[in-house]
This record gives sequence, structure tokens and C-alpha cells, in this order.
Amino acid sequence: MNTDPNYGRLLANRYQLSDLVGEGAMGRVYRAKDTVLGGVTVAIKFLSQALLNDNMRDRFEREATISALLGEKSIHVVRVKDYGVDDNNIPFYVMEFLLGESINDTIHYQPTPLPRFLTLARHICLGLESAHQGIYLNGELCRVIHRDIKPSNIIVLQDPTLGEVAKILDFGIAKLIQASANQTQSFMGTLAYCSPEQMEGKELDNRSDIYSFGVMMYEMLTMDMPLLPQNSSFGGWYQAHHNFQPEPFNSSLNLPQELQDLVFRCLAKERDDRPQSVREILATLEAIELQNKPYPTHPHQNITPKYQPNIALDRIKTKSVDDRTLNTESSVTEICLQTAWPENKPLRKIVFAQLIDTHLGEVPVLCVMLDQDDVTQRISSTRYNQFLYLGNPYPMLLWITVIYNSEHGVKWLPCYLDLKSNKGQQITRVLAERGKYRILFYSLDEPQQCQHIASSLINARNCKMLQQWANLSQVTRSVGDAKMAKQILKQELENQKEKILAKVKASKFTDVNAGE
Repeated sequence: MNTDPNYGRLLANRYQLSDLVGEGAMGRVYRAKDTVLGGVTVAIKFLSQALLNDNMRDRFEREATISALLGEKSIHVVRVKDYGVDDNNIPFYVMEFLLGESINDTIHYQPTPLPRFLTLARHICLGLESAHQGIYLNGELCRVIHRDIKPSNIIVLQDPTLGEVAKILDFGIAKLIQASANQTQSFMGTLAYCSPEQMEGKELDNRSDIYSFGVMMYEMLTMDMPLLPQNSSFGGWYQAHHNFQPEPFNSSLNLPQELQDLVFRCLAKERDDRPQSVREILATLEAIELQNKPYPTHPHQNITPKYQPNIALDRIKTKSVDDRTLNTESSVTEICLQTAWPENKPLRKIVFAQLIDTHLGEVPVLCVMLDQDDVTQRISSTRYNQFLYLGNPYPMLLWITVIYNSEHGVKWLPCYLDLKSNKGQQITRVLAERGKYRILFYSLDEPQQCQHIASSLINARNCKMLQQWANLSQVTRSVGDAKMAKQILKQELENQKEKILAKVKASKFTDVNAGE
């Protein structure tokens, strides 16, 4: 049962609230239906601070209007469709609902490949540039500084026309810089990404966003932070941003020197030493992109196409299937067999979960990369699944799949789902609804196409638990981080391996599951 008081609430006599999809220091985000527009899905963000007087209300309405205009100006800024204040004086924004994944979710698994990095960084720059240039409201130029550029505020989605597109979130709560207004000195931002001048509470300009973007670019390219404080307090980060020098890039990444220099320029302590506008960064990125375009991959291809990944972050694109098979379960298997290994995943022995769009709806799959011999050996095997859930210190699900045969032994396929992320929530709910998933085996030698498919059923009890865990995670407050939760679940798996393996070996069935 959903205990969130906002669940089912009708806001402004128009928006029917449903599940909580995100929460942070600045507010809570809900999925909702716009009843006036026939049930169109929207996202509604409630800000964490009530509007206590008329001056605050006027300020909010002005900021909301500017945010809406900014979203109309650039496709790389999330669109604000409406705004208001509820009965408790809590301000809210109504935004387009985006099915995608934040950059924060993707950089936990591997450094961003250079072609993809250049595409996403260029998109972010275009969104920032449109804000820094400003928009006119009632004849007055209003320049916008985000003040909180970080990976979790960038969402990546798949556009049917443009391919992969990055959009900047939370401009609705950014500090608005106006030539005729005095800026208040209140602190906003995330400590790890704050510029030195932001830590000092100084008046900010566009170069503060450039510093934060430099921190984020470094993290995208390396999976690490350029600066590490002695402790995570405000004082620790203040010292790091003011006195510590960024860690050099690892030479094994083989990054262009021009890109390394650009990132370090963005991270300069003095703002006069940074690029003075996002346009400077764009020019450098575009030059690097030109120098690093891949050669044609087809003998008759004369022009190298612009890099466009063949997958969305939250779904794998698939080839079409003959119409004669569209009403059968076997056509889903054919779609899976034609699914290539994603370009944004490394060619190594890893396991990850995805959803595939089919004519039968979304299908959950577990993608596995093995040696070719190992794939062949696993064609005839017993399959077992089990799920371990951790609510505290951070909601995390460990999805365990075991492949076993007596001749070649056991293969453990653990997959972690972050239940605070949109992707983790979505996959968990589809698993609960379907009660079944497919295991897609890929060979290191031939990753272009799936080599073998196996399926595994999920018992009714586990399906019910998956649904409950997904609901519970939305209202659970995190007191730790995802990395800590993974370590706890990893140790729990080690403790249970002997018991699980004994159960698998004793089974007379090829498909086994447990209700742990």
C-alpha cells in the first residue's frame, strides 16, 4: 500500500499525482497525469521551501516564467510547462516527463567513450550557452546561471529523429542573474562541483557553471573526481577547491591532449584563467570531434557519419521482424537474437540489465558477455534466480542468476539495480509484471549479435516482493550511497553461495527460482 500522502492527489484541479520518481535537497519529483490534456504524463517538482510572503511568490513566478521560456529556446533544457503554489504554499513546477537515464547513472560502470562524451558535452554546452546568453522578459534581458551543474542534473534520452540527446534539469531552481538586480548571497549547489567563488558566497557569473562543468567532464572521462578533500565537510571541500590541484588523467585512457588541457582550464581556481564563455568550450570540442571521427566502416561509404549510438540509455533499439511473426512469442526471441551489444558498453566479461521494446511491450533481459567456448558450454544448463533487497543505507536490489551444468560447473551472473534511479525502478517493475526474463549471451569474439538465449521464470512470491520493494524504495530516505549498498549485498551473496549452489545441484528442473 502506498503511504505517500501525495499519491492520488489532484493538484491544481488538473494534475493527478502518482509515484515519487526522484528526491533531493531541492525538492521531490512525482509522475503525474495531466487530466486536461487526456492523461498526458508529466513530471511535477515540489520545491523544498514554502513561499512565506508575497515577495517570494513574485520571485518564484518570475523564475518559473523565465525557465519556461528557456526550455522553449533550447532543446537541451528540460521544458517547464506550468507552475503554481499548492494549498500549503509549496511551489511546484510542471515539466515534460523524460524517459531516460542521468549521466550519474552511467558513469558508475565505465568511463564515457570519447565519441559519446563529445556528443553529450556538446549538448550540455548548447543548453548552458542558451541560459548564459539570457532571454528577454518584458523587455529586460535575464541571464541564467544554473549553479548546480552535476551528472545527476543531466538526463540522456533517445529522440526518434535526433538520436541521443542530453538535457539539463533544474534550471527552474537556478539563481537568476539580472543586470538591474542585486544578487543575494545565499549558498546553493553541490559541494563536490562548486566553484571556489561559489564556496565563498561571491557574486557569480557564467564562469562558475564552467568550473562545475569541468568537474563533471573529468568525472565522465575517468569515473573519478578531479579533487578529493580530506573530509566531506564544507571546510574539506572549500580547501580542495581552493588549494588542491586536479589529479592528472591516466595515460591509459588515451585522451587527446587538447581535451585534457580544456578540462584543466575549466578547473582553474581563478575565473579569469578559465574559458570565458561556453562558446570557447564548444569550439574546442568541435575541433577535437573533427580530428577523432572514425574512418568509414563500409567500403562504399565515402562520408563518416556523425556518431550516433544505436541504443537509448533505458532501452535497446532492435531491428524489425517479419510481420508474419508479430503475434507470436517466438518473434520476441528473434528480436533478441538480432540485438547487437550496445556501443556504450565495454567489450569485456560483464553482466547488465536492459529493457527491449517489442510488439508485446517491454521485455526485461540480462545481457552477458563470455568467451565463445563458455557460451557454447552454457547452452544446456540449469538456470536459477534469486533476489536480495537492501533498504538501508541505500535502496539496492541484487538480481542473482546462476547458470549450472555438471560438466562445466557454475557461472554466477549478479546484477545490481539502483532502486533510486528511474532505470532501476523501471526494470524492477517490468520484472514483477512479466514474471520472466531472458538471458542474452554474447561472445567476446563476435559481439555484433546475440549468440544464445535462455529464459528464466520468476515465481509469484518474488514478483510480489519486487513490486513491494520498488514502491518502498521510492519513499525510503537514503543515509548512505549506492557503492556502500553494493558492497553489503556482494558480501551477502558470498555468504549464501554454498547454500544456493547446493539447491541448484539438487534440482531436477532446468529452471529454478527461490523466494528469498
